Amino acid sequence: MSSTGLPGVTVTRYVTPLREGGSLPGVVEGDDLGTYVCKFRGAGQGAKVLVAEVVVSALATRLGLRTPRLVLLDLDPELARYEADEEVQDLLNASVGPNLGIDFLPGSFGVDGQVSAADDEGARVLWLDAFTANVDRSWRNPNLLIWHGDLWVIDHGASLYFHHGWRSGVTAPAKFAAQPWDVGGHVFESCAGRARELDEEIAAKLDREVFVEVLAEVPDVWLEPVPGADGADELGPDALRAAYVDFLLARLGTRQWLPEVAR
Repeated sequence: MSSTGLPGVTVTRYVTPLREGGSLPGVVEGDDLGTYVCKFRGAGQGAKVLVAEVVVSALATRLGLRTPRLVLLDLDPELARYEADEEVQDLLNASVGPNLGIDFLPGSFGVDGQVSAADDEGARVLWLDAFTANVDRSWRNPNLLIWHGDLWVIDHGASLYFHHGWRSGVTAPAKFAAQPWDVGGHVFESCAGRARELDEEIAAKLDREVFVEVLAEVPDVWLEPVPGADGADELGPDALRAAYVDFLLARLGTRQWLPEVAR
């Protein structure tokens, strides 16, 4: 398994698919006796979604938000032999090796109506989503859980859109830095004003060192090589980690992405 800051767990049993999402995550059990939601590297959305999950989850934790613990799930090809569903079997075969495990929160339930944003949580969630360009926290799909009365943020794979366009070298952090973010329809849209008020306090928790630490948690195998510009060699994992840091640091240095207060 690739070196990473995430703890490693071996999958011992595939339990059931979760068919709410397009990537078909599944509930699995690990050799540490834990139960996890597994996001598969071989799903149609690819490994970049897993990178976004790790990066944004780590940033959320640093901003004081609750998000489930992450592990690296090692998937043995033998598990696919015992799965009757052909779609799941194909997914397991395509995901042999390291996948992303998200701690299963038993008894939690999804937010599907009005939710209280106590202690400025809503403003912090909105700030994080704006900073990472997350387009997937609307009332149609809040990606929020309530567990033991507390709010937990989940599913960050739709963030960091810029890495889907890395075709001929990693360029243009400034473009991402200046890209506005549409707050319309966000579950905490009403917290935009408070997010601006807390901006300085929140931003102070992030810097280059934090971004370097966060990217160190991403395993090499998920950082797919990108062709270098003008025929240069492919960019490997270390170069890509540095590029993510540059993009995030550039974004942190601007505020075009922070939504204005509705009038």
